[in-house]
Amino acid sequence: MAALRITKKHHKHLNNPFPSAPSSLPLIRGSLFINPQTVPSDQIFNVGRDFQVLWSTRNGGSLSISHLSHPSRLIWSTVPGQAFVSAALAETQVEESRGSFAIKDGNVHLLCNDQTVEDIRMINENDCYLEANGLDFLSGNSGFDQKPYLKDTQFPVLLITGWVFRRKRKKSFQTTEIHDRLQLDAEKSSYARYWVLFDQKTSNQIGFQVKLGNPSFEFRSKVSPTAPRRYWGLRRKLQRTRRRLRLGWCWSVSRPRGFVKVSSSEEEKEETVAESMGFNRVCLTYSSEDNERFYGFGEQFSHLNFKGKRVPIFVQEQGIGRGDQPITFAVNLVSYRAGGDSSTTYAPSPHYLTSKMRSLYLEGYNYSVFDLTRKDRVQIQIHGDSVQGRILHGNSPSELIEHLTETIGRLPELPEWIISGAVVGMQGGTDIVRQVWEKLQAHNTPVSAFWLQDWVGQRETLVGSQLWWNWEVDTTRYKGWQNLIKDLSAQHIKVMTYCNPCLAPTDEKPNRRRNLFEEAKKLDILVKDKKGDTYMVPNTAFDVGMLDLTHPDAASWFKQVLQEMVDGGVRGWMADFGEGLPVDASLYSGEDPIAAHNRYPELWAQMNREFVEEWKNARSGKAREDPEEALVFFMRAGFRNSPRWGMLFWEGDQMVSWQANDGIKSAVVGLLSSGISGYAFNHSDIGGYCAVNLPVIKYRRSEELLLRWMELNAFTVVFRTHEGNKPSCNSQFYSNQKTLAHFARFAKVYKAWKFYRVQLVKEAAQKGLPVCRHLFLHYPKDEHVHHLSYQQFLVGTDILVVPVLDKGKKGVKAYFPAGENCSWQHIWTGKLFAEPGCEVWVEAPIGQPAIFVKEGSIIGDTFLKNLREFNIL
Repeated sequence: MAALRITKKHHKHLNNPFPSAPSSLPLIRGSLFINPQTVPSDQIFNVGRDFQVLWSTRNGGSLSISHLSHPSRLIWSTVPGQAFVSAALAETQVEESRGSFAIKDGNVHLLCNDQTVEDIRMINENDCYLEANGLDFLSGNSGFDQKPYLKDTQFPVLLITGWVFRRKRKKSFQTTEIHDRLQLDAEKSSYARYWVLFDQKTSNQIGFQVKLGNPSFEFRSKVSPTAPRRYWGLRRKLQRTRRRLRLGWCWSVSRPRGFVKVSSSEEEKEETVAESMGFNRVCLTYSSEDNERFYGFGEQFSHLNFKGKRVPIFVQEQGIGRGDQPITFAVNLVSYRAGGDSSTTYAPSPHYLTSKMRSLYLEGYNYSVFDLTRKDRVQIQIHGDSVQGRILHGNSPSELIEHLTETIGRLPELPEWIISGAVVGMQGGTDIVRQVWEKLQAHNTPVSAFWLQDWVGQRETLVGSQLWWNWEVDTTRYKGWQNLIKDLSAQHIKVMTYCNPCLAPTDEKPNRRRNLFEEAKKLDILVKDKKGDTYMVPNTAFDVGMLDLTHPDAASWFKQVLQEMVDGGVRGWMADFGEGLPVDASLYSGEDPIAAHNRYPELWAQMNREFVEEWKNARSGKAREDPEEALVFFMRAGFRNSPRWGMLFWEGDQMVSWQANDGIKSAVVGLLSSGISGYAFNHSDIGGYCAVNLPVIKYRRSEELLLRWMELNAFTVVFRTHEGNKPSCNSQFYSNQKTLAHFARFAKVYKAWKFYRVQLVKEAAQKGLPVCRHLFLHYPKDEHVHHLSYQQFLVGTDILVVPVLDKGKKGVKAYFPAGENCSWQHIWTGKLFAEPGCEVWVEAPIGQPAIFVKEGSIIGDTFLKNLREFNIL
């Protein structure tokens, strides 16, 4: 029996500052065997109306898929002669510490890496085979408890069945004898049935499902030695005898020992849950090309191209530093894995898009790892005994994004007010907000909203000033709250606030009206631990209760909290967190908390979005469609379908630094990667968020960094400031006349392309295309473009942004892509760059970042005209 071992390290304060990457299964290889008595040699199968699957026995057997509009271009194919389905039974180890998670593969007790293909057949909609004849083996006797999921299916579908198994190799065989003499050592093999089903979902998507039966440890009958050609397609050379792998793979098939619950010290707690004897790992292996680049995987901060890497898909804190030093070392030392690494992110997605116009995504919420470390293949390792997903067809990156978002969902059009001027992040109370407002008015700064995250009040803890997580206005800190909202509204400026799905005990808060934690606890809508008690989740210096969003009453109760906030005049809020559901929680729905962990941010977004729509529908007459009164929320945590439920995203808590993995550069990478996976509206905190002010290690927001970040974010969908976690250590937009003037200048630059931003927001709602785009989306055939990451990006198709992202730099290298006969005009000097495919050094002093528009385009001309009207040019 395998086991799930969960280790809590919330309170462990002396740790290895260089933790190794969480271990996962090495790439599994196996051979493919074909039964020639039941499987055709070569055949094309039409799946649905628009796809075809080619089965070929050449080179050991392979499958390939193409769209009928381009039958010669393969959108997915297996590796000839190699198993494309394999399975394992392995131990799972999860380490958890304050929103950071490390999921590790432990001892492997059973591995079935070889595969047979016994049958390939088409199934029509009215084919009785589905109900009576051929799928009997999918349930009951053969260990299957699940039949194919055929929602939205367009018949006919293709069903492939066979065995996955493991053989004990006979060392006495010579490689020259294998093809003729080697038989499956049936009596000693472990094995299980499987099925793979391909079905058309839309005109541009073909679905796939893989399901495994329960493993068996001996065959009921021996394969006859007198049938030397029963299994054809055997590769002429077996793999070398497999060495015992570093993960401690157990090659015996005897019943493995389970763990028992262990409690060590208060600093570190360990709990183990026994699992069934069924497979808990499925691997899907298929081919890739050596020079194929892989983009997407949700919001990723360190890389844009993932070829050669392993990509784990699990929602969690992004970490502080993420490999940038010395901060990652220091944070890991005092808080287990809190530094994160190059793969930790708030919003991953099991989706990619490649330079060869191939795209795939997984459905469901199980933990998965995309292994792209080999040049010729991809292997997806899924925790579970089944997998579902879709393979996409498209002729360009833009088409593939459009086809992806047809099914995962698209963000709605943003209210125009939030993209009309700056969203000013402030703290401190009513008087300070009014003082800063006066300074902004003196500089004629376009302002859309004041975002006041401390509207709930602050308290002093061991780590400094922190918010009271009790979502009501603190009338002591914000005296005259209603008057402030009224006065700002008179100038068409909104008030935005802050909330998250957690609630803190507020017994010590002197001026509270409601104790939301106690209310939710009495309603029994908070996440529980295994004992049935309220799960108090550690968060920095205090513990909190978390809403159980699988409970039918949780959403309706929290919507009432939001209703009270909006009734007071608030028109937007940050819907923070969502990434920290404990993996040992007990949920009302009874579902696996590890899979629910990835679904939780979608549920959090869904609840907020439902409230927005319900609030709008409850209004009558012109008020319902009044764009000035529309609500909006923004969030950081997400998963695959978050674009269906969200409205706007931000990238979380970057360091106030120039560094690549968690500073200003990572903000550009996250912006572009998330756009490929459907997050069309995204932005970062101007200046970053996380400052560190220790005696030895100091990260403080410098004035230069702040000014350059203003220049960068003037070309994202929302232009929003944040004082950061340590406002007094950071340069702020209101720090002096220079910072105020610069902020006002780039708020005007931001407003100057509002007309285009409105167009792009509409396009995103209709097609899913991001506002800010990697050049690959429009110039996929330009080889140089694939080597770019944070260096430059497009706004739509007509504005090229080359930001300054290094300290002290006064210029940048700008690359003008090949593939289009147009000139790019430098907005500050008017100089034209007409040679496609060239790289040019461009001066970019503070206040004049390298921005280009397409010469003669309506977009470019209008932008330049508006800049002149604002006296920017």
